[in-house]
Amino acid sequence: MHDDPSRVLIFDTTLRDGEQSPGISLNATEKLEIAQQLARLGVDIIEAGFPIASPGDFEAVRLIAQEVRGPVIAGLARANPADVERAWEAVRDAERPRIHTFVSTSDIHIEHQLQGTRDDVRGLARAAVAQAKEHVDDIEFSPMDATRADVEFTAEVLQIAIDEGATTINIPDTVGYTTPDEFKRFLGRLYELVPALRDVVLSVHCHDDLGLAVANSFAGIQAGARQVECAVNGIGERAGNAALEEIVMLLHTRQSDIGLHTAAVTTEIARTSRLVSRLTGYPVQPNKAIIGRNAFVHESGIHQDGILKERTTYEIMDARTVGLEANQLVLGKHSGRHALRQALEELGYQVEGQALNTAFKRFKEIADKKKQVTAMDLEALVTDELREELVGYTFEWFDVEASTRRPPHATVGVRTPDGEEVQGSFTGDGPVDAIFRAINAATGIDARLREFRVDAVTGGEDALGETSVVIEIDGQSAAGQGVATDILEAAGRAYVRALSNGVRRARAAQELPAVTSRPPELTAP
Repeated sequence: MHDDPSRVLIFDTTLRDGEQSPGISLNATEKLEIAQQLARLGVDIIEAGFPIASPGDFEAVRLIAQEVRGPVIAGLARANPADVERAWEAVRDAERPRIHTFVSTSDIHIEHQLQGTRDDVRGLARAAVAQAKEHVDDIEFSPMDATRADVEFTAEVLQIAIDEGATTINIPDTVGYTTPDEFKRFLGRLYELVPALRDVVLSVHCHDDLGLAVANSFAGIQAGARQVECAVNGIGERAGNAALEEIVMLLHTRQSDIGLHTAAVTTEIARTSRLVSRLTGYPVQPNKAIIGRNAFVHESGIHQDGILKERTTYEIMDARTVGLEANQLVLGKHSGRHALRQALEELGYQVEGQALNTAFKRFKEIADKKKQVTAMDLEALVTDELREELVGYTFEWFDVEASTRRPPHATVGVRTPDGEEVQGSFTGDGPVDAIFRAINAATGIDARLREFRVDAVTGGEDALGETSVVIEIDGQSAAGQGVATDILEAAGRAYVRALSNGVRRARAAQELPAVTSRPPELTAP
C-alpha cells in the first residue's frame, strides 16, 4: 500500500488501451503532447504504450520516458521474455519506470487463447515478474479476464506474483462482464485468500461493455483498491474504459462523504479532453458526463430559473472546476509573434523557433478570415500543426468545380513522403467525395472512406471547421483529422493524414517481431 491510504492513484491508459481503439493512430509527437498534458493534469501513472507491438510504439514509449517528468511511466508486456525486455528498454530512461506484465487466469482464455494449462500460467507469471524485478522495483501484474476466472486459482497466481516482487496487483474486468456488487465480493474474497494483497497497491481496470466501467471501478475503490486504471474520454478497446474525468470528479465532488481523494488538477480536465478528442478523432458526445458540451447547460425553464437564483439548485459541480471557462478572446488579426507565443504559453504550449513561425503563419491565415481568435481556436491550431510532424503525405492544394447540373470535379496536389508533388483529378457525388477520390488518384492508394464527420471548434458563422475521417486500406483502418476555416481544405487535410496513418499502420503490422511459444495475443487487460 502507498503512503496515503486516503489517496486513489490515477493510472492513465489513454496512450495504450485508448490508442487500441479502432481507427486511432497517433504518431510519437502526438503521444508526447498528450503525455505532457497528462502530467499537467496530475495523473500518477502514464501507461505510455505496448513497446513490443511495433517499432513505432516502442519509440513513442521511449520518447515519453525521456521527456516527461512527474508521473510514473509504465510499459506493458505480456508474460513473455521478449516483451519484458522490450518494455524495460523503452522505459529505462524514465524518472520513475514501471513494467506492467500480464497473463490470463480465466479458463476460457487459457484454453482458447493461450492454448495451455494452469501450470503454464503459473510458470509464465513467475518468470515474467522475476525478469521484470531484475530491471525495476516498480512492477505491476494483471491476471487478464480475472472477473470470469476461478477466484481460488487467480489468488494462487497473485500470490506467486507478489512473492516474485510485484508491487501493484491490478484486477481487470477485461470484457466488461462484472457488476458492482459481484466485483466487491470478488475483491473481498481475494483479500481473504491473499493477505499479502494488503501490503501492495490493489488496482482495478474496468471496461464499459455493459456501461458499468465507472460503477465497477468505484466498487473496487470501496473494496480497498487504491489505483484506478482509466482513460481520457473513456476511450479504449470496444466500448472503452472507465472515463478518467468521471472517476476524478466523482471522488472530488463526494470527497467529504467518501473520504478519498486524488492528486489530479481538475481544472486541466477539459483541456485534456479536447486535446485527446482532436488528436484521436474521437468526438465527445454532447451529453457526456463532466466534459460533454451539454454537461452544464440547462434547457428546462424550471432549471434555468433555479440556476439564476442559486447555481447549486441544479448543479453539483462548478464548470470552472473542470476547466470549462468562458471561451475568451485571446488575439486579434494585428497581434504579433510575441503575443501569439505568450498566449500559447498561457495555454500550456511551449512553441519556439520554426514551430513558432509555422504556427504564426497559420494564425495569420485564420485571423484574416475570423473576426475573433479564441483559446479553443489556438488549441485546435496547435494540435493541427502537431499532425504535420508525421512524415507522410501532405495536402498542398485543391481546385473544385461544383454544380447541381453535373457531378463535382476536383483536382488536388499532394506531396509524397519523398518530397515529390503529385496531382490527381476525379469526380464524385459531392465536392468532398470528389476531393477524396482525387487524392486516391494522385497517390495511387486505393483507400475506402468509412466515416466522415465535420464539427465546429467554436460557435458562430466564422468558426473553424474540424473534420475527421476514417478510411480502410488493405483491411487496416486509420483515422485523420484536419482544421481550417474552409471545410473542403480541412477535409482534404484529414483524408491525406489518414492515408499517412494507414500506410504507417500497414508497415508496422508487417514489422511485428516474432515471440516465443504460446504467448497471449496482442491484447491486454
